[in-house]
Amino acid sequence: MSERAAPFFCPYCGDEDLRPSEAGHGAWECHGCRRAFQLKFLGLLSPTASAATATAAHATSANSTANDGGSSGDQRDD
Repeated sequence: MSERAAPFFCPYCGDEDLRPSEAGHGAWECHGCRRAFQLKFLGLLSPTASAATATAAHATSANSTANDGGSSGDQRDD
């Protein structure tokens, strides 16, 4: 891919008035909120890493719900 991939909206304000910045490769300026940011492609994830990450996130979410014990208003010290 030789073309620059352009973001569709600003990650800070959601405005679509983005322009390439002179700061360097992957740098963009939002003329809606006057912020400058830079995008960087890190690489592709392996299928096993993606599945392991999703499984770990699901387990963490389920564990957090199980340990919640309800709202703090329902618990009393007797």
